[in-house]
Amino acid sequence: MNKHIKSVTAETTDLSRRSFLVGTAATGLVLGYAGVPGIGEALAAPSAFEPSVWYAIAPDGLVTVTCGKADMGQHIASTMAQIVAEELGAKWSDMRVALASNDPKFNDPVLGAQITGGSWSTMMNFEAMSRAGAAGRMALSEGAAAAMGVPASELVVRDSMISHPKSKKQMSFADVVKSGKATKTFTPDELKAIKLKTPDQYTMIGVSVPQLDIPSKTNGTAKYGIDVMLPGMAYGAVVTPPVRFGATVKSVDDSAARKVPGFIKAVTLDDKTGTTSGWVVAVASTYANAKKAAQALKIAYEGGPNAKVSSQSLLDEAKRLQKLEDSGQFFVKDGDPAAAFGTATKVLEAEYTTSINIHAPMEPMNATAEFKGDILHIYSGNQFATRSGAIAAGAAGIDPKFVVMHQMWLGGGFGRRLDADMMIPAVQAAKAIGKPVKVIYTRENDMTMDFSRPLTYQKVKAGVDGDGKLVALSHDVVSAWPTARWGIPDFLTPSVDKKGPLDSFTVNGADFFYTVPNHHVRAIKNEMAHNATPSGQLRSVAPGWTFWAVESMIDEIAAAAGKDPAQFRISLLDGAGKNDGGAQRLRNTLLAAMGLAGYGSKKLPKGEGMGVACVSSQERATASWTACVAHVAVASSGEVTVKKLTVATDVGTQVHPDNIRAQVEGAALWGLSLAMYEKATLKDGGIEQTNFDSYTPLRMSQVPEVAIAVIANGEKATGVGEPAVTVIAPAIGNAIFNASGARVRALPITAEAVKGAMKA
Repeated sequence: MNKHIKSVTAETTDLSRRSFLVGTAATGLVLGYAGVPGIGEALAAPSAFEPSVWYAIAPDGLVTVTCGKADMGQHIASTMAQIVAEELGAKWSDMRVALASNDPKFNDPVLGAQITGGSWSTMMNFEAMSRAGAAGRMALSEGAAAAMGVPASELVVRDSMISHPKSKKQMSFADVVKSGKATKTFTPDELKAIKLKTPDQYTMIGVSVPQLDIPSKTNGTAKYGIDVMLPGMAYGAVVTPPVRFGATVKSVDDSAARKVPGFIKAVTLDDKTGTTSGWVVAVASTYANAKKAAQALKIAYEGGPNAKVSSQSLLDEAKRLQKLEDSGQFFVKDGDPAAAFGTATKVLEAEYTTSINIHAPMEPMNATAEFKGDILHIYSGNQFATRSGAIAAGAAGIDPKFVVMHQMWLGGGFGRRLDADMMIPAVQAAKAIGKPVKVIYTRENDMTMDFSRPLTYQKVKAGVDGDGKLVALSHDVVSAWPTARWGIPDFLTPSVDKKGPLDSFTVNGADFFYTVPNHHVRAIKNEMAHNATPSGQLRSVAPGWTFWAVESMIDEIAAAAGKDPAQFRISLLDGAGKNDGGAQRLRNTLLAAMGLAGYGSKKLPKGEGMGVACVSSQERATASWTACVAHVAVASSGEVTVKKLTVATDVGTQVHPDNIRAQVEGAALWGLSLAMYEKATLKDGGIEQTNFDSYTPLRMSQVPEVAIAVIANGEKATGVGEPAVTVIAPAIGNAIFNASGARVRALPITAEAVKGAMKA
């Protein structure tokens, strides 16, 4: 069985984890951020009582929780505050939120870095935030007990008040803070020893309280990266080459740009971090003039090694690599599929593909850079402050400890803002002209230079015995390796065949919870794609393509064995061996989705069908249990109408029920968009789609009915932002087969492909 990275699979919070090391392939940078003169001015002043780095209580009793996660509309800052408030005993109207700087003290307690992704935030921070809240309650109680002259054990804490029922004495949090009596501190061992509430004692968790960030986001006071204004600031507009990566600038003629009012300079990027190549930034006094100057620049390029690469050549190379017996490394190596295929009654083979996909968050990519003496200040909304601070330092040619990241609210992320490319032109332009520079991408800049979801090719082979039982499955996954591009060893996984580390974020999900005695999964790096289309993590990551293949193939096997695909899954989810616990939870979500959708309970009209899929996204060790029943109608032309999506998800402990439902619904619609509508293509080394006229996500008119069932059973909280993305495409594909007999194996699903499969 595969082994996952330690930082993701920690069972308990490591309150003394070492600082996270950050590297890039070009520079091997390490983020320091400690003991630098002047750096404190970037941080909030300490308040009267700070029982934890995660929150402070002011003399007026207001509790400000510092969120070390990027808040991009998923309300994670409010969720962290809700977890703290539960154990602290604070009144919700007293809670406030702030966003963390890149100071390592705000690193994720489990991951040891500031990163937001993988649907990990609540899952990995629930315990740490709970203990922080409990520690504050205990410290306040001891302070109140001393002030009132009563035993701390007799106090009751509720709604920001500390009461002594016997004497009817009470103090507010504000009173205790102002008294200066709250002085208790906790060692890591003492924090771990705190007895937390059990789910039956919760009064705040499980309640849909008002989200703390909504007022500021609706009245305009919340500041996003694009809102940053600094004295004397200039603006930068980037000019990117026609080749996604590998091009270089031969010459720049700025004679026409110099005629643009307010033009300052054209800066050719010298990016030692390898994040960008062939970029120029035009700097001017206004953004409008920076864009005009950028359009006026005449730039000659050397196309580089990827200038002739296309989507087809990436696919051809993937197929070539898959056929090589020594390609890649094994992620799962259980039993002997080859031998089992030799004795199987039926052997099935299928190829599954997914296209390049673009993040396209609504707020354009942006960053503002300012040098103050030796210190570089970066203002931007970012999902990976630890790595991004190091990238910015590499662009500036300075030690990372001299970089201060000012985290802003994010107008969408979806994995796009895990990268720091927008900081490179801002940093180098600010350095070149000696004043702050804000860089804003156009939509065209972002789409053509996105760190996209990679094109993938998967070959799956399965064998069943005479009883129709699945006895063997081999699964090869060929793609660019987005996480390997980061150059962070801790995020890679040792291969089970000991051939070196592999990028498990390209194969997670392929290590499913079905019981299959002979099961191999091979991760194969497509070096051509890796170089020509530097890829990133798009919402749902690998399970967005691995479950497309797995759950489609399970249906194909069920059909070949003459079995109902839902019942076939249930038989495979028997919880044997390593699958114990997980398989049962997944089976329960499948049954819940089937029941809510009425699967199998009624005869559907001709041309309509229901399909099922169930997934354990994201990673096996940090799974969220999610199932879907898709109901579709298929016309004779091959046109598919998705009538309804029914999604059931097991979240363990639900912090905010309304937010969970919103996240699951949004994830399901994102999954529908990827399944049916989104596709980017590469031609002559460049992305062809430049805006929403050619890259076409789901429109409002295409949204089907969505039904959500949330299972909250008091287990550890799981993630909900991404798992539902991964279950939609295979459920739709399986429904199409049940409606029309057409089996589709490529995403996005097109009418042409469905019609062609109907004739096959």
